Amino acid sequence: MKNFIEELSWRGMIHDVMPGAEEHLNETMRSAYVGFDPTADSLHIGNLVPIMLLAHFQRCGHKPIALVGGATGMIGDPSGKSAERNLLDEKTLRHNQEAIKKQLAHFLDFTATTENGAELVNNYDWMKDFSFLEFIRDVGKHITVNYMMAKDSVKNRISSDAGEDKEGMSFTEFTYQLVQGYDFLHLYQNQNCTLQMGGSDQWGNITTGTELVRRIAQGKAYAITCPLITKADGSKFGKSEGGNVWLDAARTSPYKFYQYWLNSADEDSEKYIRIFTFLEKDEIDKLIEEHRQAPHLRLLQKRLAAEITAMVHSEADLQNAIKASAILFGKSTADDLKALDEQTFLDVFDGVPQADIALDKIEKGYDIVAAMATDTQFLKSNSEVRRAIKQNAISVNKEKISDNEYKISTSDLINGKFVLLQRGKKNYFVLRAVL
Repeated sequence: MKNFIEELSWRGMIHDVMPGAEEHLNETMRSAYVGFDPTADSLHIGNLVPIMLLAHFQRCGHKPIALVGGATGMIGDPSGKSAERNLLDEKTLRHNQEAIKKQLAHFLDFTATTENGAELVNNYDWMKDFSFLEFIRDVGKHITVNYMMAKDSVKNRISSDAGEDKEGMSFTEFTYQLVQGYDFLHLYQNQNCTLQMGGSDQWGNITTGTELVRRIAQGKAYAITCPLITKADGSKFGKSEGGNVWLDAARTSPYKFYQYWLNSADEDSEKYIRIFTFLEKDEIDKLIEEHRQAPHLRLLQKRLAAEITAMVHSEADLQNAIKASAILFGKSTADDLKALDEQTFLDVFDGVPQADIALDKIEKGYDIVAAMATDTQFLKSNSEVRRAIKQNAISVNKEKISDNEYKISTSDLINGKFVLLQRGKKNYFVLRAVL
């Protein structure tokens, strides 16, 4: 068995370790869990660090448990939040749980035949029949209000809500740490789970769980947290201009996912390649050194983007993302363009000016001069279009046009609806055929 703490340490994935945790893990196979918020039917890259914690845990010979917070998702965790979240119904939570398990299966082996096969549990299953009176009698009496008030997640929220115009922290949110703490106790008693992991902002909630294990089960449980990921420029990790970067291809296309990592700053990519890949230390050190020798080649970003895109999506999605990336910056053909699905095409040319053109115009043969100037104002005048064609500067779907009388036809349509016009290397315009 690999030493789990050592593995996390060199990768920069350790923030807090409860004393005795390393020795506990080195004795025999252990079980650990991480909780995931089921308020959406997809995880996002902000969840990747705890996912990688579980993945490394399994690779080191231990048993990972992914807990979907069906019950806690109905409450809302105050940690790092300024307002309560929307509460979900059971049907939505179950749907989200199944979607999340499919994504986790890219990282974790849920094969039941292996001793350390991953498991997915939902705390709604053991909380749904737990009455309020039973909970406050059997759990609540073991933790004092003073203990709960001392937690940073509570203190920070209450102090930020001190103004008269603020609603304050509800009792529902205040009790969140008790419910999460009970999860740990339940898994300790029923699945011999002795370790909980999560982000450093979860330390207070996790240690409430270890305290419940100590006070109610007279047992010993442990906690490990990882740092919250930050970006070198101060912007929030996991966010793009369009919001969260999701693991679901329908929410964030593999192309955009690939581009997010490809555009990492040098400083960030050195950190990310340790955290978000399974590459060994020697290979990572070699990559970083090669990158520092020739940073303009962006070797580190390319390898990082390749590793994580193939892992989250597939090798085929990765290859498509690489080809799509080359369309803007490298040599590509009309066939390459036509191989793109509609969403990837729109992602590649996001922000490029567009114009709607009636499909029947294209069916009749659409004059290139009208397409470039009269109808779109991509170029300023008809004469400018003709000059550019003469200078061999105009392309339709990446193919040079040498004839002023060229007609755009339905055979030029990408996905049956787009035509890419281009002047020079970097000036693009998209025609969209409409009925």
